[in-house]
Amino acid sequence: MNDGGAGRPGSPGDGNGSNELPAWEPGAPVEAAFGPAWSASWARAPADELEYWLAFAQAACDAADEIALRSFRRDVEVMTKPDRTFVTAADQAIERGIRERIAAAFPDHGLVGEEYGSEGGDARSRWYIDPIDGTHNFIRGIPLFGTLLALEVDGQLQLGVVSAPALRERWYARRGGGAWAVGAAGMEGPRAIHVSRVASLADAQVLYGSGHDIETSGRAPGFRDLLGAVWRERGFGDFWGYALLAEGAAEAMVEVDLSSWDMAAPLVLIEEAGGRVTDFDGRRLIDSGTLLASNGLLHEEVLGRLRG
Repeated sequence: MNDGGAGRPGSPGDGNGSNELPAWEPGAPVEAAFGPAWSASWARAPADELEYWLAFAQAACDAADEIALRSFRRDVEVMTKPDRTFVTAADQAIERGIRERIAAAFPDHGLVGEEYGSEGGDARSRWYIDPIDGTHNFIRGIPLFGTLLALEVDGQLQLGVVSAPALRERWYARRGGGAWAVGAAGMEGPRAIHVSRVASLADAQVLYGSGHDIETSGRAPGFRDLLGAVWRERGFGDFWGYALLAEGAAEAMVEVDLSSWDMAAPLVLIEEAGGRVTDFDGRRLIDSGTLLASNGLLHEEVLGRLRG
Protein backbone atom coordinates (compact mmCIF):
# COMPACT_ATOMS: atom_id res chain seq x y z
CA MET A 1 0.00 0.00 0.00
CA ASN A 2 1.13 3.56 -0.68
CA ASP A 3 1.75 6.00 2.16
CA GLY A 4 1.20 9.11 0.09
CA GLY A 5 4.79 9.81 -0.83
CA ALA A 6 6.21 10.16 2.66
CA GLY A 7 9.95 10.55 3.05
CA ARG A 8 11.91 7.67 4.60
CA PRO A 9 9.18 5.22 3.51
CA GLY A 10 10.69 2.30 5.33
CA SER A 11 10.53 3.86 8.77
CA PRO A 12 11.24 2.99 11.44
CA GLY A 13 14.72 3.41 10.02
CA ASP A 14 18.02 4.93 10.95
CA GLY A 15 17.07 8.51 10.14
CA ASN A 16 19.48 8.63 7.19
CA GLY A 17 17.08 7.59 4.46
CA SER A 18 17.56 3.86 5.04
CA ASN A 19 14.55 1.65 4.39
CA GLU A 20 15.29 -0.72 7.23
CA LEU A 21 16.61 -0.60 10.75
CA PRO A 22 19.15 -3.45 11.09
CA ALA A 23 17.61 -4.95 14.20
CA TRP A 24 18.89 -8.51 13.97
CA GLU A 25 21.47 -10.44 11.99
CA PRO A 26 21.60 -14.21 11.37
CA GLY A 27 23.67 -15.86 14.04
CA ALA A 28 22.94 -13.21 16.67
CA PRO A 29 20.72 -14.10 19.65
CA VAL A 30 17.12 -13.61 18.57
CA GLU A 31 16.32 -12.12 21.99
CA ALA A 32 18.49 -9.15 21.02
CA ALA A 33 15.82 -8.13 18.50
CA PHE A 34 12.94 -7.69 20.92
CA GLY A 35 12.03 -6.98 24.52
CA PRO A 36 11.33 -3.84 26.59
CA ALA A 37 15.02 -2.96 27.12
CA TRP A 38 15.69 -3.34 23.40
CA SER A 39 12.68 -1.17 22.60
CA ALA A 40 13.80 1.51 25.07
CA SER A 41 17.17 1.70 23.33
CA TRP A 42 15.46 3.30 20.33
CA ALA A 43 14.37 6.41 22.23
CA ARG A 44 15.37 9.52 20.31
CA ALA A 45 14.32 12.12 22.90
CA PRO A 46 14.45 12.52 26.71
CA ALA A 47 11.73 10.80 28.72
CA ASP A 48 10.05 14.07 29.75
CA GLU A 49 9.76 15.17 26.13
CA LEU A 50 8.33 11.78 25.13
CA GLU A 51 5.79 12.06 27.96
CA TYR A 52 4.80 15.54 26.74
CA TRP A 53 4.25 14.27 23.21
CA LEU A 54 2.33 11.25 24.50
CA ALA A 55 0.01 13.50 26.53
CA PHE A 56 -0.56 15.58 23.40
CA ALA A 57 -1.40 12.43 21.41
CA GLN A 58 -3.82 11.25 24.08
CA ALA A 59 -5.62 14.61 24.06
CA ALA A 60 -5.86 14.46 20.26
CA CYS A 61 -7.37 10.99 20.54
CA ASP A 62 -9.86 12.23 23.16
CA ALA A 63 -11.16 14.72 20.58
CA ALA A 64 -11.15 12.03 17.87
CA ASP A 65 -13.19 9.71 20.08
CA GLU A 66 -15.89 12.34 20.48
CA ILE A 67 -16.17 12.87 16.72
CA ALA A 68 -16.36 9.14 16.00
CA LEU A 69 -19.02 8.43 18.61
CA ARG A 70 -21.24 11.25 17.37
CA SER A 71 -21.61 9.33 14.08
CA PHE A 72 -21.33 5.71 15.16
CA ARG A 73 -24.53 3.70 14.61
CA ARG A 74 -26.23 6.81 13.29
CA ASP A 75 -26.50 8.21 9.78
CA VAL A 76 -22.90 7.67 8.69
CA GLU A 77 -21.95 9.69 5.63
CA VAL A 78 -20.01 7.30 3.37
CA MET A 79 -18.02 8.13 0.23
CA THR A 80 -15.94 6.02 -2.16
CA LYS A 81 -12.30 6.95 -2.73
CA PRO A 82 -10.55 6.60 -6.11
CA ASP A 83 -9.13 3.24 -5.03
CA ARG A 84 -12.73 2.08 -4.42
CA THR A 85 -12.29 1.86 -0.64
CA PHE A 86 -14.73 3.64 1.64
CA VAL A 87 -14.21 6.77 3.70
CA THR A 88 -16.64 8.48 6.04
CA ALA A 89 -17.14 12.12 6.95
CA ALA A 90 -15.96 11.14 10.45
CA ASP A 91 -12.64 9.82 9.05
CA GLN A 92 -12.06 13.12 7.33
CA ALA A 93 -13.13 15.27 10.28
CA ILE A 94 -10.88 13.36 12.69
CA GLU A 95 -7.80 13.62 10.50
CA ARG A 96 -8.41 17.31 9.81
CA GLY A 97 -8.75 17.96 13.52
CA ILE A 98 -5.56 16.11 14.41
CA ARG A 99 -3.62 17.84 11.63
CA GLU A 100 -4.80 21.24 12.87
CA ARG A 101 -3.74 20.43 16.43
CA ILE A 102 -0.30 19.29 15.32
CA ALA A 103 0.21 22.30 13.04
CA ALA A 104 -0.67 24.66 15.90
CA ALA A 105 1.49 22.95 18.53
CA PHE A 106 4.40 21.70 16.39
CA PRO A 107 4.56 23.64 13.12
CA ASP A 108 7.90 22.05 12.17
CA HIS A 109 6.57 18.47 12.42
CA GLY A 110 5.68 16.42 9.35
CA LEU A 111 2.47 14.48 8.78
CA VAL A 112 1.61 11.13 7.18
CA GLY A 113 -2.15 10.53 7.08
CA GLU A 114 -4.52 8.11 5.39
CA GLU A 115 -6.98 10.68 4.10
CA TYR A 116 -4.88 13.76 3.32
CA GLY A 117 -1.46 12.39 2.43
CA SER A 118 1.92 13.64 3.57
CA GLU A 119 3.43 17.00 4.49
CA GLY A 120 6.95 17.79 5.59
CA GLY A 121 8.41 14.44 4.56
CA ASP A 122 11.93 15.60 5.46
CA ALA A 123 10.99 16.82 8.94
CA ARG A 124 12.92 15.37 11.86
CA SER A 125 9.62 14.55 13.60
CA ARG A 126 6.60 13.12 11.80
CA TRP A 127 3.14 12.04 12.94
CA TYR A 128 1.33 9.02 11.47
CA ILE A 129 -2.46 9.36 11.49
CA ASP A 130 -5.08 6.69 10.87
CA PRO A 131 -8.30 8.53 11.77
CA ILE A 132 -10.53 5.44 11.85
CA ASP A 133 -8.82 2.08 11.60
CA GLY A 134 -11.61 -0.36 10.79
CA THR A 135 -13.73 1.98 8.67
CA HIS A 136 -15.84 -0.90 7.35
CA ASN A 137 -16.63 -1.95 10.92
CA PHE A 138 -17.54 1.65 11.73
CA ILE A 139 -19.88 1.81 8.74
CA ARG A 140 -21.62 -1.46 9.68
CA GLY A 141 -22.06 -0.54 13.34
CA ILE A 142 -19.40 -2.95 14.62
CA PRO A 143 -17.55 -1.44 17.62
CA LEU A 144 -14.09 -2.65 16.53
CA PHE A 145 -12.68 0.61 15.18
CA GLY A 146 -10.22 3.14 16.53
CA THR A 147 -7.93 6.10 15.96
CA LEU A 148 -4.21 5.31 15.59
CA LEU A 149 -1.66 8.06 16.22
CA ALA A 150 2.13 7.72 16.34
CA LEU A 151 5.19 9.97 16.36
CA GLU A 152 8.50 9.29 14.64
CA VAL A 153 11.73 11.14 15.48
CA ASP A 154 14.90 10.74 13.41
CA GLY A 155 13.34 7.84 11.54
CA GLN A 156 12.47 5.89 14.68
CA LEU A 157 8.90 5.56 15.98
CA GLN A 158 8.74 6.92 19.51
CA LEU A 159 5.18 6.59 20.75
CA GLY A 160 1.82 5.24 19.76
CA VAL A 161 -1.80 5.53 20.85
CA VAL A 162 -4.59 3.16 19.82
CA SER A 163 -7.97 4.48 20.95
CA ALA A 164 -11.19 2.46 20.55
CA PRO A 165 -14.04 4.66 21.83
CA ALA A 166 -16.92 2.25 21.21
CA LEU A 167 -15.09 -0.35 23.32
CA ARG A 168 -14.15 2.35 25.85
CA GLU A 169 -10.58 1.09 25.72
CA ARG A 170 -7.23 2.59 24.82
CA TRP A 171 -3.69 1.24 24.49
CA TYR A 172 -0.57 3.39 24.44
CA ALA A 173 3.20 3.26 24.76
CA ARG A 174 6.35 5.34 24.42
CA ARG A 175 9.97 4.27 24.19
CA GLY A 176 11.23 3.26 27.60
CA GLY A 177 7.85 3.83 29.25
CA GLY A 178 6.27 0.40 28.87
CA ALA A 179 2.97 -0.50 27.25
CA TRP A 180 -0.33 0.36 28.91
CA ALA A 181 -4.05 -0.22 28.57
CA VAL A 182 -6.93 1.66 30.15
CA GLY A 183 -10.69 1.31 30.22
CA ALA A 184 -11.38 -2.43 30.12
CA ALA A 185 -14.71 -3.38 31.70
CA GLY A 186 -14.40 -3.96 35.42
CA MET A 187 -10.73 -2.94 35.59
CA GLU A 188 -9.19 0.28 36.78
CA GLY A 189 -6.48 1.68 34.56
CA PRO A 190 -3.98 2.33 33.39
CA ARG A 191 -2.54 -1.14 33.70
CA ALA A 192 0.80 -2.39 32.39
CA ILE A 193 0.55 -4.99 29.63
CA HIS A 194 3.03 -7.52 28.26
CA VAL A 195 3.08 -10.11 25.49
CA SER A 196 2.66 -13.76 26.42
CA ARG A 197 5.50 -16.17 27.21
CA VAL A 198 4.04 -19.03 25.17
CA ALA A 199 6.98 -20.66 23.39
CA SER A 200 5.32 -23.59 21.60
CA LEU A 201 3.41 -23.22 18.34
CA ALA A 202 1.10 -26.04 19.43
CA ASP A 203 0.00 -23.86 22.38
CA ALA A 204 -0.27 -20.61 20.42
CA GLN A 205 -3.26 -18.57 19.35
CA VAL A 206 -2.66 -16.93 15.96
CA LEU A 207 -4.75 -14.02 14.71
CA TYR A 208 -5.05 -12.59 11.21
CA GLY A 209 -6.92 -9.98 9.21
CA SER A 210 -8.43 -11.44 6.04
CA GLY A 211 -7.53 -15.06 5.42
CA HIS A 212 -8.62 -14.69 1.80
CA ASP A 213 -6.36 -11.67 1.26
CA ILE A 214 -3.38 -13.41 2.85
CA GLU A 215 -3.81 -16.52 0.72
CA THR A 216 -4.42 -14.71 -2.57
CA SER A 217 -1.53 -12.30 -1.99
CA GLY A 218 0.91 -15.08 -2.85
CA ARG A 219 3.23 -13.78 -0.13
CA ALA A 220 2.48 -16.41 2.51
CA PRO A 221 2.31 -19.83 0.82
CA GLY A 222 2.49 -21.56 4.18
CA PHE A 223 -0.41 -19.67 5.79
CA ARG A 224 -2.76 -22.67 5.86
CA ASP A 225 0.01 -24.87 7.20
CA LEU A 226 0.58 -22.36 9.99
CA LEU A 227 -3.08 -22.36 10.99
CA GLY A 228 -3.07 -26.15 11.08
CA ALA A 229 -0.09 -26.19 13.43
CA VAL A 230 -1.42 -23.90 16.17
CA TRP A 231 -3.73 -24.43 19.09
CA ARG A 232 -6.28 -21.87 17.94
CA GLU A 233 -6.74 -19.37 15.11
CA ARG A 234 -9.14 -16.47 14.76
CA GLY A 235 -9.69 -13.66 12.25
CA PHE A 236 -9.43 -10.54 14.41
CA GLY A 237 -8.36 -7.84 11.97
CA ASP A 238 -7.37 -4.19 12.17
CA PHE A 239 -5.97 -2.76 15.43
CA TRP A 240 -7.82 -5.30 17.57
CA GLY A 241 -5.47 -8.18 16.80
CA TYR A 242 -2.42 -6.11 17.75
CA ALA A 243 -4.03 -4.97 20.99
CA LEU A 244 -4.81 -8.58 21.95
CA LEU A 245 -1.24 -9.58 21.13
CA ALA A 246 0.21 -6.77 23.27
CA GLU A 247 -2.01 -7.83 26.17
CA GLY A 248 -0.79 -11.44 25.99
CA ALA A 249 -4.08 -12.86 24.69
CA ALA A 250 -2.50 -14.16 21.47
CA GLU A 251 0.96 -15.06 20.21
CA ALA A 252 0.98 -13.76 16.62
CA MET A 253 -0.92 -11.46 14.27
CA VAL A 254 -0.63 -11.80 10.46
CA GLU A 255 -1.78 -9.23 7.87
CA VAL A 256 -1.27 -8.06 4.29
CA ASP A 257 -2.29 -4.91 2.40
CA LEU A 258 -1.15 -2.55 5.13
CA SER A 259 0.00 1.06 4.96
CA SER A 260 2.45 2.82 7.26
CA TRP A 261 -0.31 4.54 9.25
CA ASP A 262 -1.90 1.14 9.97
CA MET A 263 1.20 -0.14 11.76
CA ALA A 264 3.05 2.87 13.21
CA ALA A 265 1.18 3.01 16.52
CA PRO A 266 0.78 -0.78 17.00
CA LEU A 267 4.51 -1.29 16.39
CA VAL A 268 5.51 0.85 19.37
CA LEU A 269 2.83 -0.75 21.54
CA ILE A 270 3.96 -4.30 20.73
CA GLU A 271 7.69 -3.61 21.01
CA GLU A 272 7.24 -1.88 24.38
CA ALA A 273 5.07 -4.82 25.49
CA GLY A 274 8.04 -7.10 24.74
CA GLY A 275 7.08 -8.37 21.31
CA ARG A 276 8.57 -8.26 17.84
CA VAL A 277 7.33 -6.81 14.53
CA THR A 278 8.63 -7.50 10.99
CA ASP A 279 7.33 -8.02 7.50
CA PHE A 280 7.15 -11.50 5.98
CA ASP A 281 10.80 -11.20 4.92
CA GLY A 282 11.91 -10.59 8.50
CA ARG A 283 12.59 -6.89 7.94
CA ARG A 284 11.56 -4.30 10.51
CA LEU A 285 9.41 -2.26 8.12
CA ILE A 286 5.91 -0.83 8.37
CA ASP A 287 5.20 -0.12 4.72
CA SER A 288 6.24 -3.22 2.77
CA GLY A 289 2.62 -4.40 2.68
CA THR A 290 2.99 -7.44 4.94
CA LEU A 291 3.22 -7.65 8.70
CA LEU A 292 3.92 -10.30 11.32
CA ALA A 293 3.70 -9.23 14.94
CA SER A 294 4.44 -11.77 17.64
CA ASN A 295 5.44 -12.33 21.22
CA GLY A 296 9.00 -12.65 19.91
CA LEU A 297 9.52 -16.18 21.15
CA LEU A 298 7.67 -17.69 18.18
CA HIS A 299 8.58 -15.12 15.55
CA GLU A 300 11.16 -17.08 13.56
CA GLU A 301 9.08 -20.23 13.59
CA VAL A 302 5.96 -18.41 12.39
CA LEU A 303 7.96 -16.67 9.66
CA GLY A 304 9.28 -20.03 8.51
CA ARG A 305 5.78 -21.47 8.34
CA LEU A 306 4.43 -18.48 6.39
CA ARG A 307 7.21 -18.82 3.83
CA GLY A 308 6.28 -22.45 3.34
